[in-house]
Amino acid sequence: MDPNFSESLKGFEYYYDENGFDQNLNFLADPTEDQYSPPSDTLLKYVSQILMEESFGDYKQSMFYDSLALQKTEEMLQQVITDSQVQSFSPDSIITNSGEASGGIKSVYPQIDPPVNEILVKSMFSDAESALQFKKGFEEAKKFLPNSDQWVINLETEKPESHGSVREEMGLSDQWRVKKNREREMFDIEETRSSKQSAMNVEDGKITEMFDEVLLLDDQCDPQTEIKPIQRDKKREGKKKNNKKSQVVDFRTLLTHCAQAISTGDKITACDLLMQIRQQSSPLGDSGQRLAHCFANALEARLQGSSGLAIQTYYNAITSLKDTAADTLKAYRVYLSSSPFVTLMYFFSINMILDAAKDAHVLHIVDFGILYGFQWPMFIQYISGLKDAPRKLRITGIELPQPGFRPSERIEATGRRLAEYCKRFNVPFEYKAIASQNWEKIRMEDLDIRPNEVLAVNAGIRLKNLQDETGSEENCPRDAVLKLIRNMNPNVFIHSIVNGSFNAPFFTSRFKEAVYHYSALFDMFDSTLPRDNEERIRFEREFYGREAMNVIACEEADRVERPETYRQWQVRMVRAGFRQESVKDELVESFRDKLKRWRYHKDFVVDENSKWLLQGWKGRTLYASSCWVPV
Repeated sequence: MDPNFSESLKGFEYYYDENGFDQNLNFLADPTEDQYSPPSDTLLKYVSQILMEESFGDYKQSMFYDSLALQKTEEMLQQVITDSQVQSFSPDSIITNSGEASGGIKSVYPQIDPPVNEILVKSMFSDAESALQFKKGFEEAKKFLPNSDQWVINLETEKPESHGSVREEMGLSDQWRVKKNREREMFDIEETRSSKQSAMNVEDGKITEMFDEVLLLDDQCDPQTEIKPIQRDKKREGKKKNNKKSQVVDFRTLLTHCAQAISTGDKITACDLLMQIRQQSSPLGDSGQRLAHCFANALEARLQGSSGLAIQTYYNAITSLKDTAADTLKAYRVYLSSSPFVTLMYFFSINMILDAAKDAHVLHIVDFGILYGFQWPMFIQYISGLKDAPRKLRITGIELPQPGFRPSERIEATGRRLAEYCKRFNVPFEYKAIASQNWEKIRMEDLDIRPNEVLAVNAGIRLKNLQDETGSEENCPRDAVLKLIRNMNPNVFIHSIVNGSFNAPFFTSRFKEAVYHYSALFDMFDSTLPRDNEERIRFEREFYGREAMNVIACEEADRVERPETYRQWQVRMVRAGFRQESVKDELVESFRDKLKRWRYHKDFVVDENSKWLLQGWKGRTLYASSCWVPV
């Protein structure tokens, strides 16, 4: 499982200082544009500007291109445009904000509620105009101001007949003072709203006890999650089973037959099979029922087609969730308690990187898909106690831009968090954030590779999302990224993968392999976690559910889940100009000992084959890690 719960999103261009942090992002209104141009034209210009900025001026489908999100956006914009053409506008409905608070953004507000818009317009007048307009504006504003003590003057406390005398007794200075206070209060409210929207992102850059507990090592250099395993209440689950007569359902056969019916266009048979699966499956049942529920959603979406409601509704529900690093960390912690896969991947990369970086003056790590950087706090902690450790650590974090006006905010927060850990453990540190929609287009100069530093490249199971030869791209982005890494000439390249063979261009073959792969995962969770565990339900729905939806319901460039087996990756890596390093036998044995000491389930498997460190469940290989150097 990818602990990062990655999301594919577009953003704006940022400018970074030498530490990789965003300095400013300017939005400049065109001073020559007519303030009172036709509203529909102004709206279209504004929308076009936003779309151009969010896509970096490049509408080419990226490795995480989501046609459903784009389709939903187009529908929303069309509705806005239609509404704007139907409604009547007045000159007062167009506002240009050019002050410091607005950042120079030109905004367009349709005149849905004239008195409220009039208040907003009057707040932008000059001092003399404000005094002249105050009486009329104050009377209309009173109708819409809430009954609250937050306003400077609360006229609702007076009797209606006394309002006129109060206004008449006010001098110009009093009127202006009251108006300025109201403006300040209104600005404070807008600032509060804005701060609330970014508050969770600000928290992402802070270190909490939960971060320390999950991401750091204990005294024995083992993850601290081992001391708090989550145990299943087998007695309670057994009672539930006894209360209901168990009925054996061959979900694999039902799902496969349904997929075959869909591929041949037999919608009647497919709908009948889907109904049977729906009746027997459950998101809270055993592993087979949960798998069937997950795959039934994806099959229904494919049956409806890419324009059907099922896939749009599912994707909208997932993308609407605003997860912070702390939210993801909770699910990540539960995952670590149930599976050793990610932890052993991290330990493998630590060993391989440090072998190549002994006595290095500067160690530069380029991490493709860093997201929250959960891997690196334990690395920082570990090297702080080594005598032959690098004397300075540089990390370049590469990630997809997040939506909104701050595309690199999340990975910049990751950099601030890692800087705090380096400060705590006295490790000199430098960080650079690269938010890129197309990783194959990253330039060498963007990476700031310097002489006399040890360069390590890490790719933690994220290259599976790159388009391959079966995609609609003329050039293969997957090979292009490997070529970029080869041109970087790293001292070591750590590559971890999801070992899956459900990347076939033919739907039925891909579906069968996906059933086998996800059956093993759902069975693993059913053996290690309670069925009513909230975090288990969450990542089964939001992570594996989204993956299955993409694998089954999407085709061509829309399909971004494209895992390959470790043997396929081995051929690809050799072709790109890399030579594979061996996995030491003592390392494999130490990992097996850790599984016993961490009290993981006996059916977890750690092995070595063809110089790959393999991890699996009940004999099925699910993840693999390897180490490479340029030829």
